[in-house]
Amino acid sequence: MSDLRKPSELAVRYDAVQKRIAAAAQRSGRDPESIHLVAVTKYASLAQVRELLELGHMDFGESRMQHMLQISAQVQEYLDRRRELGHVDGMADRVRWHFIGHLQRNKVRRIQALCRLVHSVDSLRLAEEIQSSAKEDQPPVEVLVQVNMLGDKDKHGVAPAAVSHLIDQMSTMPDLRVRGLMCMGPQSEDPQLLRPVFERAYELFDEVAKESTAERFDVLSMGMTQDFEVAIECGANVVRVGSAIFGTADPDKVEAEAAGAS
Repeated sequence: MSDLRKPSELAVRYDAVQKRIAAAAQRSGRDPESIHLVAVTKYASLAQVRELLELGHMDFGESRMQHMLQISAQVQEYLDRRRELGHVDGMADRVRWHFIGHLQRNKVRRIQALCRLVHSVDSLRLAEEIQSSAKEDQPPVEVLVQVNMLGDKDKHGVAPAAVSHLIDQMSTMPDLRVRGLMCMGPQSEDPQLLRPVFERAYELFDEVAKESTAERFDVLSMGMTQDFEVAIECGANVVRVGSAIFGTADPDKVEAEAAGAS
């Protein structure tokens, strides 16, 4: 007879990621509780997201607007149904959605009310669109400024030298609140090669934080599945992890499930 209490593969992977986060935090002399894990749903199935909710996780990230709109609606329906049935023990009671991909200005209104944090503000024009789209009955939209640390033309982000000026301009926008910085390291099979990039990103974050007049400038989002441990060791307090939790999946299958789920 099989052991019904045996944890699922997803639960095992999730626990392993949490342990790796804790170990990286301890190596850098930090409290593991200060590191926030955003589970990236890009290729996750709806069933996997539901299972992670049942494990108590509430922070999820998505880089594609349409997929975020679909899966967030399905997740909310699932949470509402569980509450009606009283099946909420040990389960996250809400979801905090993070938009982590490039955000086009014409799509701001569709994701703005949904997101807990927009990680990818990379221009003044985008910030102005977020400000103009804000609703009076909602709190300020919290955002991170995305920094292109290496000046890679294939990546989005503000040049490091322009970050402080952009934040100064954004600080005049009453319905927008800058909470910190986000950066992505270059692709590399050896995460240790990214250490200088992450260290410089932390130095920039620290410099801006000391200069900032913002009430809270305290988020440094960097590090993904292949490099989140190095990012934490360099100062990240938000990491964005997908395949290390959800495994790899057929993207077409995931899209079909999201479109067809009730």
